Amino acid sequence: MTASTDAPPPPAAPADPAAQARCRNCGTPLLGPHCYACGQPVKGLVRPLGNLAGDLLDSVFNIDTRIVRTLGPLFAKPGFLTREYFAGRQVRYVTPVRLFFFLCIVAFFVAQVAIDGPDVNVEGNDAIAAATTVAQVERERDARLAELARARRDMQGTPAAAGIPGIEAGEQAVRETAAERIAQLQGAQAKGEPPPAPERDSIGFSVNGKRWDAEKNPIDTWLPGFVDRWLNAQVARGNGNIARLKQDPAAFKNAVLGAVPTTLFVLVPVFALMLKLAYLFKRRLYMEHVVIALHSHAFMSLDLLLVLLARLLQQALAPGDGALHALFGWAEGLLLAWMPVYLLLMQKRVYAQGWPMTLLKYVVLGTCYLVLLSLAVAVSMAIGLVAM
Repeated sequence: MTASTDAPPPPAAPADPAAQARCRNCGTPLLGPHCYACGQPVKGLVRPLGNLAGDLLDSVFNIDTRIVRTLGPLFAKPGFLTREYFAGRQVRYVTPVRLFFFLCIVAFFVAQVAIDGPDVNVEGNDAIAAATTVAQVERERDARLAELARARRDMQGTPAAAGIPGIEAGEQAVRETAAERIAQLQGAQAKGEPPPAPERDSIGFSVNGKRWDAEKNPIDTWLPGFVDRWLNAQVARGNGNIARLKQDPAAFKNAVLGAVPTTLFVLVPVFALMLKLAYLFKRRLYMEHVVIALHSHAFMSLDLLLVLLARLLQQALAPGDGALHALFGWAEGLLLAWMPVYLLLMQKRVYAQGWPMTLLKYVVLGTCYLVLLSLAVAVSMAIGLVAM
């Protein structure tokens, strides 16, 4: 009797271990994308450029399907991502560090395009310094202060409001320049001398109550000499950039916006420490507060990004007055109003404390953080003036 031709084929022989892919570093058989013996990845740099670009986006920004699952809850569900992370459901979402890094960089990149620098005459202080009478100084001073006040009002309630501390510093510089010029003119008049020539451009930095000067009145602190020399060099560089600022006012805005992301990265661990102190009796690890701070800042970056996109769409689709222009204005206002409400709800849901204590801690933390943020923005502006 012959064997049936329909019989199933015999099982395949096990693969030859010699034919199995092996690690090129140590020769161990590979069981996955990394060698379990030495840790070397299977994929190296010597491969098509397109594959490398994809890996770069995935490793740096974690750009894959997880971003879709992450952005919705991040914007619309206060505290949801943080509670998911603490519950151990982490792999389905973008990690907090990468999420904040990606959104912060994108938001401030868009801000370079969407935010116009304040329409301020940067040569106003020169006119004050060149005035030949007290009345002329006062007239130029008042005009300059009115101009800065208009710029400050235009920035209120917009993403550009981060630059308001710089406007206030400019107002103080105007007053100091005017007071110094009036003193010069009155001193010359008392001596019967002609009005003195105006001093060269300066950023209005004062040392011991007098205008900074590299030779006559430099920075001289208790710090080592090389630190004082470095500080004087930075002020001198800022003075040198004044001329460039007159030619390209947008350069200062771009330099400041470029420095703000780094400032926010520094503020994240500081804010986490503030949360740790505020909820000391919750006995949470400091790194848990860091995750909360990262998610909070990631949301703020996302909300700011949406505000900027709404502004760009308003400028592109409805530049004049009209219903569509008003609609984008309402959208921008609602996005800005959602930010403090979201942060309050997130704090309540993550820490699960009663409303009275939550509101109290929210107000205290918010006030302290706004003070820190204002100081950080002022430092960013100083860095921007030097680095532009």
